Parts: sequence; C-alpha cells; structure tokens
Amino acid sequence: MNVCWEDFGWERLADGVGRRRLPGWDATCGLVVGSEGVLLYDTGSSLREGAEVRAQVQALLGGREVTHVALSHPHFDHVLGTAAFPAAEVYGTEGLGALLRREADVLRADAVRHGVEPLEAAAAVEALVVPGRAVAGEQTLDLGDGRRAVLVDAGPGHTGHDLAVLVPGTPLVLFCGDLVEESGEPQAGPDAVGARWPSALDRLLALGGEQARYVPGHGAVVDAAFVRAQRDALAERFGVS
Repeated sequence: MNVCWEDFGWERLADGVGRRRLPGWDATCGLVVGSEGVLLYDTGSSLREGAEVRAQVQALLGGREVTHVALSHPHFDHVLGTAAFPAAEVYGTEGLGALLRREADVLRADAVRHGVEPLEAAAAVEALVVPGRAVAGEQTLDLGDGRRAVLVDAGPGHTGHDLAVLVPGTPLVLFCGDLVEESGEPQAGPDAVGARWPSALDRLLALGGEQARYVPGHGAVVDAAFVRAQRDALAERFGVS
C-alpha cells in the first residue's frame, strides 16, 4: 500500500498490516489488508466507536469496506462496535456467539460500569452482531495477492474464548488480544481461566517465534521476551508451571 498509515492515525506494523489504539481503554483495533479482502480485529466499545473505526478504515483505504471481522474475546471494549460493519463476516471462537447472546445484560452492565453512557451501551447491546463463523483450532483467510490471516483459537486464558490472528510475512505480526497486555498488569476477571493462561502464551510464542511483532490487546507492540516474561509472571500468579 502506497500510503502513510500514520497520516491517517494508524500504526503501520508491516506491509498491509496495522492497528489503532482506541481512546478510553487503549484497546487495539487491528487491520489486515489484501487486494480482495479487509480484516478488522476487534471493533471498539460502542456503535459510535465502531462507526468511527469504519470511517477511519475507509479514509485509509480510499473507501474500501471491511469484509471480515475477528473478535478477540467477549469483553465490551472489543465487541460492541461490530454492528457498524454490516457487510462483514464475523468470526470468533466456538461458543462465543452463544455466550454473547446469553450474557448480553452482563456485557451492557460491564460497559456502563467502565464508563460507557448507559443509553449508548444499551443501543450497542441491542444491535450486537455475534460471530456467524466459528473458529476451532486454526482457520486461514485468503485476503488476496498472497495476504493471509490465520485465525487461531489460542485460549482459554484471559477468557474462555480467546482468538489470536497471525499474519505471515516479514515481519510476522501476531495480534494477541488481551492474552497479552502491555499498558498494565493483565486483567483477570471472573471469566479468566488462570490455570491455562500460561499455556495460551506458550502457544502464541510457538506461533510467533523470536522475530514476530506481538500486538497486545492494550498497549504498545512487544517482542517475544516480553511475552515470555508475562507468561512466567502469570504462571507464578496462578500457581502453575
């Protein structure tokens, strides 16, 4: 792509790959661009934020639309903007759609508790689009001209439904969701599976190796050494090896 991603408010990570750090919770919104498809990784915390991301993608890509959405996990700041992308196929781990439907009220309450306006949270939950495509193991999306994105059911860990996205290339880019956090200590809520979280990071390290750019759910891009150190800290925290 012959554009400067930074001029449009994106951080370029590799050819055709970048991300935005959304305001509020510093959540990552990833973008993978091929000649035939555009994958967005996470959609923001509200319909308004999702619409803003859609406009930002269009500005960067000359009006192109997102064709695929991958949801990293079922927390409000990562999924509530999905309805802003009506033309996109939505992917998540097996069971994520049923969970989002079943716990819609919990999702809304969590958004409000963290500062989303109540009416905005209610509107986003009412319009919530859940994944229509379930990922078990790994699934590769061909976005055109050799651009591939590998969706990986990497959890459980941060939640029971953690989806990572591996983008082969030089450098290799691995979107980790909240399995990895740089801007603070990893958050473990009631849906965390702490005993298996270190194993999830072992899988990410096996996928990305030493040279990948690891993109956390919150915070700056990190390297394998950071992920390994966070893995060890989580193992100590949850009492596992």
